[in-house]
Amino acid sequence: MNAWRLFTSLNKTQRNTFLASFLGWTLDAFDYFLLTFVVARLSNDFQVRLEDIALAVTLTLAMRPVGAFIFGLLAERFGRRIPLMIDIIVYSVLELLTAFSPNYAIFLILRILFGVAMGGEWGLGSALAMESLPTESRGLFSGILQQGYAFGYLLGALVFGLVYGLLPAPLNTWRTMFVIGALPALLVIFIRARVPESTVWESQRARHREHGISFWQGIWQAVKQRYVLFIYIILLMTAFNCLSHGTQDTYPTFLQSQNKFNVLNTTILTVIANVGAIIGGTLFGYHSQSWGRRRAIMIACGIGIVMIPLWSGLLKIPGVNPLITLPIGAFLLQFMVQGAWGIIPAHLNELSPTDVRGTFPGFAYQLGNLFASWIVFLETRIAVGLGSQQTPNFTIALAVFSLGSFLLVIILTAIGREAREVDFSQTGGQEISGAASAQNPALDVS
Repeated sequence: MNAWRLFTSLNKTQRNTFLASFLGWTLDAFDYFLLTFVVARLSNDFQVRLEDIALAVTLTLAMRPVGAFIFGLLAERFGRRIPLMIDIIVYSVLELLTAFSPNYAIFLILRILFGVAMGGEWGLGSALAMESLPTESRGLFSGILQQGYAFGYLLGALVFGLVYGLLPAPLNTWRTMFVIGALPALLVIFIRARVPESTVWESQRARHREHGISFWQGIWQAVKQRYVLFIYIILLMTAFNCLSHGTQDTYPTFLQSQNKFNVLNTTILTVIANVGAIIGGTLFGYHSQSWGRRRAIMIACGIGIVMIPLWSGLLKIPGVNPLITLPIGAFLLQFMVQGAWGIIPAHLNELSPTDVRGTFPGFAYQLGNLFASWIVFLETRIAVGLGSQQTPNFTIALAVFSLGSFLLVIILTAIGREAREVDFSQTGGQEISGAASAQNPALDVS
């Protein structure tokens, strides 16, 4: 009932703003995950190794900090709304161009550019959403917002099943999937018509004008005073991105190449995993408002560790078909992975100074992506080494990397701090309430 009250407490403007941010992240993730379903097919079409296609995924992740920095600066200068619309158009166009890649080299270049565009969306969308919502509702809507990523993955699975399961030749190809991936550009029409600019950003710009603070001065002062926090968040986001990409991006290849699952089974299992992710992220995000952000993250990761053997296929139950055990493991593990992730939009925006909220969370998040980006390539390389190009063995690689990632997230979260009562209408050191500043002064954000 309390969750329903939070839903109904939003006014029309807040609902539209949140919906736009959620859909932007959903469709961004949708475009990204389309590639993960066709790694083996692209390898055959371009006559390259599985690792070469995995490298395209890696470079997409590695370029996301560039986009976060560029679009983050635009957000600090011109507001959240216009840069968000530009970003959505750019990544949609690049997705469409990918469908017409004549060779591997052009394909790789387009995925690198797509990574730049993809990197801009999360910071813009999360800042716009969190700044528009009431303080007491941040936990719930943080959980829902971050599950746009899982929902995008789910949509990718459905499009994969549609294209390869229902469409006739010559439409049943990866090129058709990337053409469909251009549809997010239509979201810009909704944002242009229904979503206003962030009032927090407008207030911050007015304060800067009143006190004669230049654009670059505001950014430099915010970062210089909190460099320890900035480094900490990059490390935390590196661990988080190792956890998500290490458990998600190679999983369709694991199902198709190692387990020889067909299109239907791959689609169904991926949908099941992402239904678990959506539920887990929403519930943990909601409860983080009362449990605390850090405690909720650590609980989700601790339970997730227990799920690894069932999810990775390391635990084989005699006489039980993997088509039964793997979906259960996938649902439970992604419930916990995205349970932890559901807290991140609120947690990072609460830790961020207002002067750099358009840049700080998104750039730190995407730098974490950069440092975690090699996990997809390494998992694939190890799996091929343990098996072969035709039948890679992902089980050990998935189990080891996910265990390490869960543990790293727990450790880094435990040494961090909390700021869930922060007032976004304030700036500088005034942002952090007494309750927040009392926790772990070593990482004080004020």
